Amino acid sequence: MSYTAPVKDMLFVMNELAQLDQLTLLPGFEDCGSETADAVLEESAKFCEEVLAPLNWEGDKHPSTWKNGVVTTTPGFKAAFQQYTAAGWQGVVHPTEFGGQALPKLIATACIEMSNAANLSFALAPLLTDGAIEALLTAGSEELQNRFLPNMVSGKWTGTMNLTEPQAGSDLAMIRSRAVPQSDGIYRIFGTKIYITYGEHDMTENIVHLVLARTPDAPEGVKGISLFVVPKFLVNADGSLGERNDVHCVSIEHKLGIKASPTAVLQFGDAGGAIGYLIGEENRGLEYMFVMMNAARFAVGLQGIAIADRAYQKAVHYAKDRVQSRDLIGSPGPVSIIHQPDVRRMLMTMRAYTEGARAMAYVAAAMSDRAHHDPDLAVRKEQMALYEFLVPVIKGFSTEMSIEVASLGVQVHGGMGFIEETGAAQYYRDARILTIYEGTTAIQANDFVGRKTVRDGGAIARLLAQQIKQTERDLAISASADALAVLKQLAVTREVFEEAITYILANVKTDIKAVFAGSVPYLMLTGLLVSGWKMAIALLVAEQKLGQDIAFYSAKIATARFHAEHLMTKAPGIAGSIIEGSKSTLALVPEQF
Repeated sequence: MSYTAPVKDMLFVMNELAQLDQLTLLPGFEDCGSETADAVLEESAKFCEEVLAPLNWEGDKHPSTWKNGVVTTTPGFKAAFQQYTAAGWQGVVHPTEFGGQALPKLIATACIEMSNAANLSFALAPLLTDGAIEALLTAGSEELQNRFLPNMVSGKWTGTMNLTEPQAGSDLAMIRSRAVPQSDGIYRIFGTKIYITYGEHDMTENIVHLVLARTPDAPEGVKGISLFVVPKFLVNADGSLGERNDVHCVSIEHKLGIKASPTAVLQFGDAGGAIGYLIGEENRGLEYMFVMMNAARFAVGLQGIAIADRAYQKAVHYAKDRVQSRDLIGSPGPVSIIHQPDVRRMLMTMRAYTEGARAMAYVAAAMSDRAHHDPDLAVRKEQMALYEFLVPVIKGFSTEMSIEVASLGVQVHGGMGFIEETGAAQYYRDARILTIYEGTTAIQANDFVGRKTVRDGGAIARLLAQQIKQTERDLAISASADALAVLKQLAVTREVFEEAITYILANVKTDIKAVFAGSVPYLMLTGLLVSGWKMAIALLVAEQKLGQDIAFYSAKIATARFHAEHLMTKAPGIAGSIIEGSKSTLALVPEQF
């Protein structure tokens, strides 16, 4: 069973929840309505289903290989990447001045979800390239943009981000890579970078590395980090490729999952120093890299949604085909396992998590579009604040839930799920990295507490709570049994969310460790709330449109109610662990572990 893109649900979320029609009122998006979205998503689905999905299992069986500094990707990947770039998929969201299509992030988000669901290992190459493009657009000089962006936007070249070093994992203050300025304005880069996704490969003629390093007189800590462009091959003034730069892949990692994606160890400067070009100003590298990281973190959240959907689809297919045991209410013979209540519970859990997270991410993408294109400055500021508030939630919540969903997918398969040949195990293994790279869940949660909640005194968090109250009023007006069931759980979840905010703000200055002991639960609580809120709005829309497509809209109503009654019901317990659980979390001294 291969992948089928959930185009119908994607378009529902885009049109009904993210309000695509409102984006067409913004400058630059006039021609980006539902007709454009339909066409783009159908073409993306066709490519992902027919080209990328068949390579997913091949990539797991035949990973990328390294020999004498050369990385060879899985057979078929290079040809698929050429098709991907020839069709213009790398440039969907990027500016037309560099060869992109400048479509809304909302439309691009659906395309990104599809490619990651079809083939997560493949999709990592364009994901990192997107992030590198964003960083250059934000802080790169006009010269650097003109030299590198056209070929990156077209997909002729890929991009990477080089942060981590052997002694510096998530603590970037410990970076030791050096950037020595030269008389002609360039820099010579020296150092070792690890865990570099697609840091070396054979799919394109050049790779554009974005590298964090320190200049000789830089301040200590994160304030002394600068960002550099270090291409694999130097680029001449006329755009042609010059000599090989002094950056080499010394090995690739052997991994639990995403095996086809080469994760490289890169060595800079073994033969005199790799030539690098400063992006922006010295010592502001981390600031610029955060642009790239924010784009990547949102995209990794989409990876969680994508792999969850792929695991769900496979589990449904198996549950319909696998015949075993009689129906509990009696049947002439064995029935397929989808008739068993607990299998249905697992499938509904997978479905509700995935649809809720998809709704949350797509609505956030539309916020980003408004933040960049709305003519009203006040609207832009508010939408950017809402988007940035949700990014760590989308990354952390969606990836954590993807592990649970993929695990349930294995469970639905029973013993066959533990057998590699069925394919269910690959999704579980692939999903496991998502909570780790681009910042672990704890890093997302710490950012969510510190920068996203405490810094503005909880203003954006409480704004969301006020918006949720309006949906509660709408559910009460509907007064259907389904709406009232969702209202009951949404209101409780919103109330305990507000209690958690009050606790965090009241204690962060006096007992910071107690607050941060609950940072991940706070993030997960927010994910449950926002995804459940969007599912509640989906229910209200579905009730209004039920007669147009009974099968689709009745399923949407049922899934929203399941989300409320089975997922949001966890909220009070999570809130209790945030507000009351820090003492037990921190009770043992290190020696007691």
